[in-house]
Amino acid sequence: MIDGRLDDGEWALCAGFVIETGTKRGRPPRDHRRVIDGVLWIARTGSAWRDLPPRYGNWSTVYRQFLRWSDAGQWSLLREAAKAAGSAELETALAAVCALPGRRKAR
Repeated sequence: MIDGRLDDGEWALCAGFVIETGTKRGRPPRDHRRVIDGVLWIARTGSAWRDLPPRYGNWSTVYRQFLRWSDAGQWSLLREAAKAAGSAELETALAAVCALPGRRKAR
């Protein structure tokens, strides 16, 4: 990680888990790498989502994508991949992401 953001090798590891394949729906994503960097920033700082710096994109967009990937179990898969690849720093950062509170399920 460089300055708390994914380096090229870490992004290569993560890209396969977050880049959608198959039928396209809705507006195409702008930059998944920037979204992951934003989520890592939130996990690292403990800040509120609304305090996400603009360099990571719109906070609500990043938060919605965080929720989608949380519901799909992507963060745990990414953490396991980082562990298998021997990337201890990325695994630790993703452990913090996995500990972030997600939305409550509808009753």
